[in-house]
Amino acid sequence: MSPDADDLSKVPTPDRAEDNAYFPSPYSLSQYTSPKTDFAGVEHPGAYTEGRWKVLMIAAEERYVLCQNGKMFSTGNHPVEMLLPLHHLMQTGFDVDVATISGYPAKLELWAMPHEDDAVLSTYEALKPKLKQPRNLSEVVADLKPGSDYLAVFIPGGHGAIVGLPGSETVGRTLNWALDHGRFIITLCHGPAALLAAGLGKPQSPLAGYSVCVFPDSLDEGPNIDMGYLPGRLQWLVADLLTKQGLTVVNDKMAGTVHQDRRLLTGDSPLASDALGKLAVNCLLDALGTAPQS
Repeated sequence: MSPDADDLSKVPTPDRAEDNAYFPSPYSLSQYTSPKTDFAGVEHPGAYTEGRWKVLMIAAEERYVLCQNGKMFSTGNHPVEMLLPLHHLMQTGFDVDVATISGYPAKLELWAMPHEDDAVLSTYEALKPKLKQPRNLSEVVADLKPGSDYLAVFIPGGHGAIVGLPGSETVGRTLNWALDHGRFIITLCHGPAALLAAGLGKPQSPLAGYSVCVFPDSLDEGPNIDMGYLPGRLQWLVADLLTKQGLTVVNDKMAGTVHQDRRLLTGDSPLASDALGKLAVNCLLDALGTAPQS
């Protein structure tokens, strides 16, 4: 954080690409972004060598979130929440497929990119072709079978995850396939909004009774508006709706917390990105019986 942060504006910055749309304010970015992450290395580089098992990432393809006051938040996938967990997985040896609901390019909050972080930047460059031309999720779902080669489904955070993903039948089918066949589901911050899709058309969500970490509703309702990170109140809150579907939210603060409940791995914020990547790697290697001995 800059020593002159208190002098920065708390007014959201207009996004000239869209009517009544806004980026986070300069002050909020000074509080929430950094040129580097807390990444300190991959624990098990190259530990997975078989090559069969992959990770399917479902990325947000939507840029704008409509707030209650009619203003739009210019958002997408948070780059740290996407790229740092994937850095751990890819450096361990897992390949990654990228899909969006319609096959449109994944959107990133580039204003949150840590431009001095080699781990994040190198992973971004490696994945950029897949982010620009992702697979159509409906085509991926049509090919899913009990023996499909995805060991995990990963949904990154960023407010873009609350647009489209929670109401998507194809996202729901993907999550239910993962639950039915013992695959991992990995998500963090606002990404758990996508978990709502697992309950579409069902009397009860298959995730009812699970516990999760998620970005605190209290921040989106208060400080994020006060500091100009959001241009207005969201139309609904992630933890609130997950709780109503029978899930238990285990955190009420943004502290970099990660949590495992069976094969559902979650984190609370960008601060959890590194720890979630490590947790995911260890869980996947352990499930395959290839975890290095300590």
